[in-house]
Amino acid sequence: MNPTFRNPIVEKAADPWLLKHSDGYYYFMSTQSGGLDITKSDSMTGIAAGRKKRVWIPEKSGPYSHNLWAPELHRLEGKWYIYYTANDGGGDESRRICVLENDAADPLEGEWNWKGALETPLAGLDGTVMESGGRLYFLYAGYGHYPDYGSAIFIMRMSNPWTLDLDGGHELLTAPTLEWEKQGGMAINEGPVILRRNGRVFLVYSASTTWSEDYALGMLAMKEDADPMQVYSWDKSPVPVFRKSPENGVYATGHNSFTISPDGTEDWIVFHALPAPGAETGLRSTRLQKFGWKPDGTPDFGVPLSDSHDIELPAGERK
Repeated sequence: MNPTFRNPIVEKAADPWLLKHSDGYYYFMSTQSGGLDITKSDSMTGIAAGRKKRVWIPEKSGPYSHNLWAPELHRLEGKWYIYYTANDGGGDESRRICVLENDAADPLEGEWNWKGALETPLAGLDGTVMESGGRLYFLYAGYGHYPDYGSAIFIMRMSNPWTLDLDGGHELLTAPTLEWEKQGGMAINEGPVILRRNGRVFLVYSASTTWSEDYALGMLAMKEDADPMQVYSWDKSPVPVFRKSPENGVYATGHNSFTISPDGTEDWIVFHALPAPGAETGLRSTRLQKFGWKPDGTPDFGVPLSDSHDIELPAGERK
């Protein structure tokens, strides 16, 4: 019998980003108070016991000094980049996505340098980068009325990992027009993340408010060789692809990332969730689950498993 683990794997860790690098290590980031932390671990399930380092502390005041949210770690063009949301302590209108760069081989070493805030046409949050056809694209959630107030997901071309191509277009890919995207008091599409498989690109996003028990994942899909800047390239699922499970006591499932098992044979979804309806957002915890694929080539994320469910360790991590 293979050893098992139980969720959550990290307590009080919202907006989880887990990346398996070519060095064999896993690198983890989440929204934490006061700065940006990277955790390095030799296993997926051992993140909580990994080596943690605070790599960025913002200035005490200024436009990017407060509310550091949803950091993502990317390896692009031979360097490390962190994309994160910050503001001046005010509201939605001051939120921007900032970029840090590090040219060390290990993101816990070297120096993280400020590259600036991306000049998105709209105030926004939750930036991520997609590579397609030899080009870099930036996706983020921009604030506005669609027609209800909230956020929608836009795409832009990039000139390099820290600069947007402001002449290359700014296209809306998905807006929160469906009822399940408008729970909790705002209409929300946020947290875009990219998954590739079976000749297709899947854009998985979070819908409704993060404090709502109905925070859930939606999905767009396009062919690998299509133009991501064209809205018609993408097909949108009319229903959530991952959502709460009252039977299992897991709510507000969202803001996810994807990773693979140590041996590269299994796909895993990483997400945060709350333990009860109406629970404080500070209780959002990071969870892991293996997922499979449907006959039509789309991902099958299943349902969130309960805290008492014994989950088989990822392949390659099993002893």
